[in-house]
Amino acid sequence: MTTVGILGGGQLARMMVLAGAPLGLRFVVFDPAADACAGQVAPLQVGAFDDQQALAEFADRVDVITFDFENVPAGSAQWLAQRRPVFPNPDALAVAQDRLSEKTLFQELGIPLPPFADIRSREELAARVAEFGTPCILKTRRLGYDGKGQFRIRGAADVDPAWAELGGQVERTGLILEGFVAFERELSVVAVRARDGEFRAFPLTRNWHVDGVLSASLAPAQVTPAQHEAAIGHARRLAERLDYVGVFALELFCRDGELLANEMAPRVHNSGHWTSEGAETSQFQNHLRAVLGLPLGDTRMIGHACMLNWLGAMPEASAVLSQAGGHWHDYGKQPRDGRKVGHATLREDSPQALAQALEQVGQALGRQSQVGPVVALLRDGSAG
Repeated sequence: MTTVGILGGGQLARMMVLAGAPLGLRFVVFDPAADACAGQVAPLQVGAFDDQQALAEFADRVDVITFDFENVPAGSAQWLAQRRPVFPNPDALAVAQDRLSEKTLFQELGIPLPPFADIRSREELAARVAEFGTPCILKTRRLGYDGKGQFRIRGAADVDPAWAELGGQVERTGLILEGFVAFERELSVVAVRARDGEFRAFPLTRNWHVDGVLSASLAPAQVTPAQHEAAIGHARRLAERLDYVGVFALELFCRDGELLANEMAPRVHNSGHWTSEGAETSQFQNHLRAVLGLPLGDTRMIGHACMLNWLGAMPEASAVLSQAGGHWHDYGKQPRDGRKVGHATLREDSPQALAQALEQVGQALGRQSQVGPVVALLRDGSAG
């Protein structure tokens, strides 16, 4: 029986474990936190990501290694790769961990994206802000996620506050300035590449964020054939250049009909959670299939689906579970402000039925502001 090691013990690892059970897989999860939620469904080894003795013990317990968290040190993944197969490969992880390397790769592959610049001083920041215009966004090159490690610069007067907040990170994480995109829509491509190079992608997903954190995802997104072809082409080129194995997400902005790359997530992704109920094969099982060298599953959609993210504390489940297409996912985490604690997926055969189910859930939970944009879109007849 094959044992899969997962670096990172959050909800993504938890859902991988649950998806792998029908395949007869065993798991060991490695995480610095003794209460990591994946430890509720699989053996948990507690240790620091840079503790080589703990990592060696972990490697001895597993046959293949993957991760659910892109901020695992690439050096640790490289060290483990000398002992066990690691997928995605550590080089792909290293590129995706550094926004400058990632955006440089997008540029080399001809993937459109907003302007960006490496920032090493306050003077360089001021010069680039003047060049890009405002608003623009100063970010750490590494270690930022869900809107963390960012400062939106709305005018020249914000240069000093931005540098005061993030300038101290220059040596530790590096800084990057990105031009702001006045986008109409946020989209994502969740795709998977197998060990033998087979590539598949799920239908494009439309996403809504609040304060930098995903609030809702709708699939399939309504895009033109040209946009669909471009998005899938971008993802395929990335996967092939990186010799990527596993699931990843490419986040995109849509502005005036053009798709601009935002960032890549080298793992199963929040915007693909709907695939557990809304696709023939979930992103989680397809990731495991890829990592293990098994045939990939079909990524076609079943009906129409919307994922709602729960932050801080879990709401009442009955409002979702009373829906015929309602599915509930509690991550088993303690409540905490801003923490991802669970999600729900609603799946229906038609956009109209999905809109009705979402409206009922929103009213019952007092979440009209969360479901409202999705309902309006579905009722407008342009589901995405």
